[in-house]
Amino acid sequence: MTETWDDVNQQVKADWKAETTPFERVYEIVEQTHDGQSAAEIADRALVSEPTARRHCKTLVNTGFAETDQDGRTTLYKRNSDRILMSRIRELRDEASRTELLNGIKEMKAEIRRYEDRYDVVSPEELAQQLDADEMEGWDDLTAWRTTRQNLAVAQLALAYDEASQQFAV
Repeated sequence: MTETWDDVNQQVKADWKAETTPFERVYEIVEQTHDGQSAAEIADRALVSEPTARRHCKTLVNTGFAETDQDGRTTLYKRNSDRILMSRIRELRDEASRTELLNGIKEMKAEIRRYEDRYDVVSPEELAQQLDADEMEGWDDLTAWRTTRQNLAVAQLALAYDEASQQFAV
């Protein structure tokens, strides 16, 4: 007898439910939510009741992990993007030395200049306006350019955070 994908998915859900608490499941779902979801949507994905999802979402909002938006009368919950960004900045600052940060920033700036020179534009947004739908290499470069620009911003913030932390430590 061969298992179907539905059987496998059901088993994975059952294992997840057995190995985690309702709060942990709601936390995981909110952690993955960028655009906001209602308590009912979160409850469905987290395998909990809607009141349980709402209660845990409110706790996550109160601790600063999540934030809310309104869609009419519906409250939408999503992860707090500022908190995620600060976590990335702190993590990078802790993992990389000042020299590594400076070298990484230099390399990313050089990579961005290569994209600017290659496409004769000053931003990925400008490149997007010029690309045809079938220019796969250009779209791949566009994605890489945006990622590099985002990583550069985080590295610069990590460096600034490190410098500010040293000033406050004095």
